[in-house]
Amino acid sequence: MKLLTKLLLNAVAVFVIAYFLDGVHVDNYITALIVAFVLSVLNLIVKPILVIFTLPITIVTLGLFLLIINALIILLADNLIAGFSVSSIWIAVLFSILLSVLQSIFHSLLKEDKK
Repeated sequence: MKLLTKLLLNAVAVFVIAYFLDGVHVDNYITALIVAFVLSVLNLIVKPILVIFTLPITIVTLGLFLLIINALIILLADNLIAGFSVSSIWIAVLFSILLSVLQSIFHSLLKEDKK
């Protein structure tokens, strides 16, 4: 149940960011839900492979290259999903930063008190 709630909150985050950020377009909420699911799968499968292959440049840039990897994952999702589009890699970088911030805010609201 918690996984489904996180997926729905991620879809809300995608939809909200696409509404406010020029250069990102999401057709409807169902497409945002599909984008959230595809991004989760790509982050689970493709991102670790990219991180391993680009480890030297990630170390040299002190981890900033991970922003480019996140943008590439978003552009890959753009190619896979018909109702989702991102105009450039820099918009994808900004989208990934904003998505991370909104996800951390939403997920912190889900945490239960451990008292």
